[in-house]
Amino acid sequence: INAEYGILTCLPLSYYHFSVMDVIKNTFSGKKEESAAPDVVDVVGAVSGNDSLCSSLSFKQRIIGFICCTTIGILLSIAGGISLFFMQYTVFGVLYSIGNIVTVSGTLFLKGPKKQLKEMFEKTRIVATIVWMVTLVLTLVIAFTLQFPILIILFVIIQSLAFAWYSISYIPFAHKAILSC
Repeated sequence: INAEYGILTCLPLSYYHFSVMDVIKNTFSGKKEESAAPDVVDVVGAVSGNDSLCSSLSFKQRIIGFICCTTIGILLSIAGGISLFFMQYTVFGVLYSIGNIVTVSGTLFLKGPKKQLKEMFEKTRIVATIVWMVTLVLTLVIAFTLQFPILIILFVIIQSLAFAWYSISYIPFAHKAILSC
């Protein structure tokens, strides 16, 4: 991306004198090296300085933390789905919601809490974020208090749709493509 003109340039990677791994590492570590490479750190959005949840961790350790949280979150959500087959609606709502929280928490290793929250409440994500958070809380409240299966399932469905809409907001033009179908 050419910052001076605001356009995408199609030059061979060899022109920039950097490796893809260096770009990925610098993107998530927040390091800015002087090179002819485009400023990918600012474009992608990475951890800068003390923004990271664990700024003392190496790049590899943060990636491992992200992968672990994401995997655990997905496994918790799957376990919740399995409990639905045994008509354990409270367990379903709790495990699914905690799975979502753990999955999103994984990004804190990459971006840090401040940047993650800032991005969650950007114009393109704010509605999905609020709907996701409200239905997540309502799912847990209903699961622990009323234990009303229909409401638990309804809030999990809304929570899933809001989380999916939030997630695809990170893919350029995905919202427009879906809305045009």
